[in-house]
This record gives sequence, structure tokens and C-alpha cells, in this order.
Amino acid sequence: MSALDDLPPLRDVIRRHGLSAQKSLGQNFLLDLNLTARIARASGPLEGVTVVEVGPGPGGLTRALLALGAGKVIAIERDPRCLGALAEIAEHYPGRLQVIEGDALKVDVRPLVGDAPARVVANLPYNVATLLLVGWLSADPWPPWYGSLTLMFQKEVAERIVAAPGSKVYGRLAVLAGWRATARIAFDVAPTAFVPPPKVTSSVVHLVPRTEPLPCALAMLERVTEAAFGQRRKMLRQSLKSLGVDPMPLLDAAGVAETARAEEIDVAGFVRLANAYAEGRGNVPWGALTQLGKT
Repeated sequence: MSALDDLPPLRDVIRRHGLSAQKSLGQNFLLDLNLTARIARASGPLEGVTVVEVGPGPGGLTRALLALGAGKVIAIERDPRCLGALAEIAEHYPGRLQVIEGDALKVDVRPLVGDAPARVVANLPYNVATLLLVGWLSADPWPPWYGSLTLMFQKEVAERIVAAPGSKVYGRLAVLAGWRATARIAFDVAPTAFVPPPKVTSSVVHLVPRTEPLPCALAMLERVTEAAFGQRRKMLRQSLKSLGVDPMPLLDAAGVAETARAEEIDVAGFVRLANAYAEGRGNVPWGALTQLGKT
């Protein structure tokens, strides 16, 4: 008997279904049910909650989510080899597991989750993890359909997500995450926890969306951060020239020193720059967004 339920041990499930992690799919299976339960608990109390899971594989985390009380788990799995193992879990928890075979980058789960905010809890396939996160943080309308994200990343990616200004790994991803959410690393996971073991340590990151992020157009923020961090060693008065405008009025309107570099600017500073850039392009009335960004 496992620590969570009376389903067979995951190693037996993998052997019986002939499963092996595929590098092309970014798979690394978690077989320790105590660890999958810890990941599930990191998202908060689960009783009655709808959870979206990406890349369940043989279902270790899926089982933890259901055993800890999730009302419904919507599992998106691209690998058809795993569907048999997941079907056994669905039979064990009648009506509580919905498996969708497909690419999580293309599947729209919003019609499936209902009115109450869902949660996303996943040991993400490493080859698409950052793309998925950026998509969730770029959701429109905002606040999004989810109440939190509890996700496994390679540790170096996790550190980029939560990085603060002044850090060597502070960049576009940290600005987007800091603008739209609060993010923290919950705990690290050693390579030995996975089959096969990756060459790097992993980390579980917990993100909670901000209900009212600083007013800013996402497209403008993306353009400004791309220009700023594209030449991160240069001062902003130089790097922002790639926007095709004179950087000096932008920096002046945003209250940012012309000698500053991208890694020194906090989220609020980038929002002010993006709003000033939007005004200069004639996208909004002069003064409107800059004033909002400074409040």
C-alpha cells in the first residue's frame, strides 16, 4: 500500500504499462509519493478545489492531488502511452479526474474549470515550462482564471522567476512575474527524486496573481524589457534606442536615471517606462498612463 492510497506503487505502474521517460517530451517522472504530496500541499488546502495539471505522466502528482481532496483534476497529457495509467486513477476516483490528451500550449482549459478560480499544480515538462508560465502570466482578461500556480522548474529557471533588481539573473521573466504576481521558491528537489534523474536541481515555485497589477499594456512592457535586457550591460540611454525613439524623454517621464542599467530597474520603473513609451507612440492620451504608472 502506498502512503497516499491503495493504488499500486508507481514503479509497478510504469513497468506494467511499459513507460519510460522521453527526453523529447521533457519528461522526468516523480515516483516518491511523499514528495508529490508535498508539492500538492504547497498549493494550499485542496478540498473541493479544481486543479489543472500539465504533464501528469504515470500520475504520481495526480494521485496526491486527489488523495488530498481536490474536487476535480484536469490533467493534460501529450504522451498517449500514459493514458492507460491515468485511466486507472480515474477509475479509482470516479468523476474527479478528467484527462485531456493534447499539447498544453494549445489546450484552452478556461471553459472546463468553472467559475471559481482553479489552481495549476504541475511538474512541468522542462522543454516547455517557461513558455507555459509566460502564457499564464500574459492571460487576458486579468485577473486570470487561476488562483495560484505551483510549478516545478529547473532551479536556474526558478531563480530567474523570483529574481530581484540587482541580481545577475534578474531579467524579463522576473519583471513579468513580479508585475503580474507574487512569486517565491517553496523548496528544492534533488535530481535523485526523478526517473531518470536530470543533471540539475529542480525547484517548486508558488505564484499568486495580483488582483490589480500596476496599469500597463503588456505589449508595451514586453517591448521595453526586450530592448533594455537585450543589451543589459549598456546604460538605458543607449539600449532603449532599439525602440526607435529618443530614450531621453522616456527616461525623464519615468523618473529613471539615464545612466541606469536594466538590472537596476524595479518592476514599477519598467511599468513607468512602458507607459511613457506607449504615450510617445500615440497609443493613449498624453499623461494618462504615465500618471497611472507613478501611483
